[in-house]
This record gives sequence, C-alpha cells and structure tokens, in this order.
Amino acid sequence: MISSSNPSSKGDDTDVPKGNAYFADRRAKVDGFIDHHFIWPGTLRLHSAALGWDVLRAPINVILSPVLVLTRIAAMACRQIRLRGIANWVAGRRILLPTAVSRRVEALIATDLLDLPLPQGPAARDPGALSRAVLAAPQFRELIRKRADAAEAQILGQKIADALGDYAGTRLAVAEMTTGLVTLAVGAFVFQALTPGMISMAPGVADAVARTTAIADFPMGQTIGGLWYGIFPTGASPLLVAASVAILVMIGSVFAAFAGLLADPVQSRLGIHRRRLLRLIDTLEMELCGPGDKPFAVREHYYAGCWTFGMSSAAYFGSFGINALLDGLASWYLTQNL
Repeated sequence: MISSSNPSSKGDDTDVPKGNAYFADRRAKVDGFIDHHFIWPGTLRLHSAALGWDVLRAPINVILSPVLVLTRIAAMACRQIRLRGIANWVAGRRILLPTAVSRRVEALIATDLLDLPLPQGPAARDPGALSRAVLAAPQFRELIRKRADAAEAQILGQKIADALGDYAGTRLAVAEMTTGLVTLAVGAFVFQALTPGMISMAPGVADAVARTTAIADFPMGQTIGGLWYGIFPTGASPLLVAASVAILVMIGSVFAAFAGLLADPVQSRLGIHRRRLLRLIDTLEMELCGPGDKPFAVREHYYAGCWTFGMSSAAYFGSFGINALLDGLASWYLTQNL
C-alpha cells in the first residue's frame, strides 16, 4: 500500500508546477494580446460591436456602478469575518448589464490569451458557455480533478467566468472617467466652467443656444443684438434646459459606448492594460493552483466613484459653495467689527 501511494502523491505534486508553467506562458503572451486588440486598428475592430444596444446599456451601467462597488465591499467584509459562502455568493452577482463589447473582450481573453475551447456563434452567448469552456479545457483537466466533487468543480468554473466578467466590467468605469475628462475639458474650453458630467454642461449649452437664438431674432440686426445681449444677457427657459439635458445625455451615452477608442491606446501606452491583465492572470492562477482566496479586484470602479464624487464636490463648491462660504465669512466679520 505504501508503494501504491507514492506515485499518486508524486503525480499530485507535479500538477501545480504544470499549472504555474501554463500561467507563466499566459503572462508572456499579454503584450502581444494588447498590441493586437487594444491599439488601433485592433480597438476599432473591438468597438464595432458597440453599434447597437450598447448605447442604451452604457448609461444604465453608470447608474448601476455604485451598486457593484457596494456588493464588492460587502463581499470583502464577509471574507474578513470568515463567511466565505456568503462572500462568494455576493461577489458572484453580476450587477452590470453585459454589453456586446464586454462579451467580445471576455471571448478574446478566453480564446486568444487563455486558449480555452469557447464555442463560436450563438452558443457563445449562453451565460454558462464560459464556465463550461473552463471545465472542458485540457490544460485545466488535472487541476480540476483534484477538486472534491463535481459541484466544487462547477463552482470553480463559475468563479473563473466571474473573474473574466469582472475584468470586462472595468471597461465601464474607464469609459465613465474618460467621458468625465472629455466633458471637463470641453466645459473649461467652451464655457470656462467646471463641468464634470453631461448634465452639468446643460445650463451652459442652453444659455448659449438661447443667446444665439435671441441675437438672430433681434429686430435691429445681429450686430446690435450681440451688443445688446452682451449687456443684458438672456436666460434659457426651463424647457430648453431640459431639452439640453436630454440631448447631452444621449450624446454622452454614445460617447461612453465608444470611449475605449480613446482610452485603450492610452492605457496600453501607460501599461495599465498590462497590469490589469496580469492581475487577472494572478487571480486565475490562485483559483486553480492555490487556495482561491484572491478575487479579482475591481479597482477601477472605486476610482470612478472617487472621481465622480470629487468632481461633483468641486463643481458644487466652485459654482456657489465657495461664494456662499465667503459671504458667510464676510457677514461674520462685519457683525464682529461694527
């Protein structure tokens, strides 16, 4: 019995090194994967999938992004108090709506980077297709056999699929920050105002439209109209402001769906894509070869939340908060010294 147990234990010891060698090979392919898919013209091919319903999903996902952050914080808290079952269930919730671009990113990582046998065509849209591809992959077969039972293997496959989904979901946060930066630049250049989002830009756009319309309709001509409304500015009606908000939100939705066309090359040049993919590979390696206690960290959603909060606070204090503070300090000073 002793002689029969030695070969099996030796075989088990060689499984993990084989798995580690596989993931080391995946890391070596990361740079080529980025050059092919995240730099022009690769990112143009990738975003061709955004033509369609992604334009509507983008603003909905921006609204759902804080919910995703809260679920990840709750999952981390559950892990700290050793409620691993609840933590895994909470972390496995797919809060964001899957977009066509995110599905394509998941499929490209699975097939081109991880060499998984992912089905093509309509079968690839099945939510369980990626999990089944993980379980059917020859390179994972020996590692999966070490699981206690089929149920545990199914959980493993789903956790890997969830990690890929979380990676693809980080594109939403990057798109949100890219859209915010562009609107910030446009607001500063055109309106000389702090506009961290499309909605904050609406009053400036509405006022500009109202002024242009009033000058064009001025009875004594546009030249005198420009001088007149330069001295006596006209304001935009609430209806015009509401229309401006609706139009700008639609423009923002389209831009957010295609923001990766700008963000992908920049992230590639700065090494952000590389670090994020290596972080994903570390998570997959830990799930298959280690204890599986290193979930993929969706840091970009936290960054996007901090960005939104910071810009909103800056816009608030920049518009009337600082003025109100100064008025209050002046009133206090006058009452103390008069």
